[in-house]
Amino acid sequence: MLTKVFGSAVFGVEATTITVEVNVDKGVGYHLVGLPDNAIKESSYRIAAALQNNGYKIPGKKIILNMSPADLRKEGSAYDMTLAIGILIATGQIQGPDVDKYIIMGELSLDGGLQPIKGALPIAIKAREEGFKGFILPKQNAKEAAIVNDIDVYGIENISEVIAFFKEGTPLEPTVIDTREEFYKGLEHPEFDFADVKGQESIKRCMEIAAAGGHNIILIGPPGSGKTMLSKRLPSILPPMSLREALETTKIHSVVGRVKENQGLMSERPFRSPHHTISDVALVGGGAYPQPGEISLSHNGVLFLDELPEFKRSVLEVMRQPLEDREVTISRARFTVTYPSSFMLVASMNPSPGGYFNDPDAPVSSSPAEMQRYLSKISGPLLDRIDIHIEVTPVPFEKLSDETKAESSVEIRKRVTAAREIQVERFRESETINYNAQMGVKQIRKHCALDEASKELLKTAMERLNLSARAYDRILKVARTIADMDASDKVTGTHISEAIQYRSLDRDGWLG
Repeated sequence: MLTKVFGSAVFGVEATTITVEVNVDKGVGYHLVGLPDNAIKESSYRIAAALQNNGYKIPGKKIILNMSPADLRKEGSAYDMTLAIGILIATGQIQGPDVDKYIIMGELSLDGGLQPIKGALPIAIKAREEGFKGFILPKQNAKEAAIVNDIDVYGIENISEVIAFFKEGTPLEPTVIDTREEFYKGLEHPEFDFADVKGQESIKRCMEIAAAGGHNIILIGPPGSGKTMLSKRLPSILPPMSLREALETTKIHSVVGRVKENQGLMSERPFRSPHHTISDVALVGGGAYPQPGEISLSHNGVLFLDELPEFKRSVLEVMRQPLEDREVTISRARFTVTYPSSFMLVASMNPSPGGYFNDPDAPVSSSPAEMQRYLSKISGPLLDRIDIHIEVTPVPFEKLSDETKAESSVEIRKRVTAAREIQVERFRESETINYNAQMGVKQIRKHCALDEASKELLKTAMERLNLSARAYDRILKVARTIADMDASDKVTGTHISEAIQYRSLDRDGWLG
């Protein structure tokens, strides 16, 4: 008897429906074909034990299971339940006249319990597109899949529930969530608040500008000056994600199994802070079977690289293209996948190996030559792609001991959101540009027009600082954001002046 059951495979951030054909014939043997990996090949042992512990069995007949399309590599243990239900129906142990209307996925424990799977959200989206009636999967992933409308999502705890559903018609309880309610419920007060930061008003201003325009930023300063503390609080002033951004972000985290158990839509912007020993593959994604890297897990959020010069140069250089294109393409001999990677890069670094500026009173002093050698670990092209460079100085005792409460993230976020709304209106006609940092040359020329005095000011800065064409564009983008924060239609000399100040690493003699 031939039976067809449907599962799904995830490639990149998109799902592909897999047809599992089960044929039972005379003879003895268990043959699994269709390019399965070792985890799928081992499924026969898990399936046999799970069925036996629930009153069923794999009969001693010749069973051929084909996973179609057969030329597509399948991996992971999530096909256990798909194969098990196919075997039960093909061997006549249960009836499944409507089994072709459902996507069935789940890893089996030996007692028939279900373990969570990866990629539940993209699988549910694909199932709805292809007109499936329902999606049966482990209960831990049910909320994640239930984000998708117009498809019934059934979260189950044991394969016995699925068997009873097909054999006896015992109804399964669909998981239903209100996507909008789930999303707005998650917009709570941030864990890290700018109200906790003493002093550093100029740095807070820089962070606010970076958040308002989505600009990359690097903080340079000695140990204990507050670089990490400030960076961790940046997500708290970013505008709330739109529903579309939340769906994109959840989809990427779903693919790698990073969505929290029983969590639906992600409402908080991601904040990723990899250690400096990370490899280039772990940062941008890849591997034998490509998976998203840290830059994609930071999509619509913040990627924080602490102690930037300590990262391997090869790791930093692979970020160049994703920083410009806001996506990363990973190619292998048989296929190519593209992951979105529109993130804010926030980096911090000490100005020297000893950690301090060229100060004779510092605990560990470094010569200008040592400092320059240390800074040269970061390439010019990478620094060009960082819009804002700012020096962070230690906070004096008077500020640290001041009991006055600083401005909260909630208040700063209101101003940032207002500036972003101006940008959203400005780029309403564009599908790829949402805020100033994403502007291309065409948009910069259109929206950052300068008067003669501002042009002369920028020309002088370009000549004295020996800035590149890319740095020129970055200054204009930052100036446009500052103008938006002032609710100004035009970019003035004041805005240009402030933007130029935020290119510390371009200035000769900034080391003192």
